[in-house]
Amino acid sequence: MPVIFRFYIKHCVIGFALSAIFIAGLLWLNVANLWHLISTSDIGLMALVVFWVLNGIVFAGVQTGVAIMLMSEEGDDDPGPKGGSPVALTPAPVKAAQPRK
Repeated sequence: MPVIFRFYIKHCVIGFALSAIFIAGLLWLNVANLWHLISTSDIGLMALVVFWVLNGIVFAGVQTGVAIMLMSEEGDDDPGPKGGSPVALTPAPVKAAQPRK
């Protein structure tokens, strides 16, 4: 399996695990009375699965984005400016027209 697929799958699994921990915390603290709603409803399990999947998509995307942004290569620690050298700006003379009276 290519490295990029392993990278993406690994971080999606981490994101879905974080989503499960987040939802467990919401249910344990009974935020917005979620525990009561899920435990007393006849389709509470389906609601819980949908809630987990939708949060998992968000958490997986954030986890993958953070992992990509934290990637670096050897030698990236140079103190110089990024994006090339700055260009010296010089003003361009422009004639200002006087308003007619």
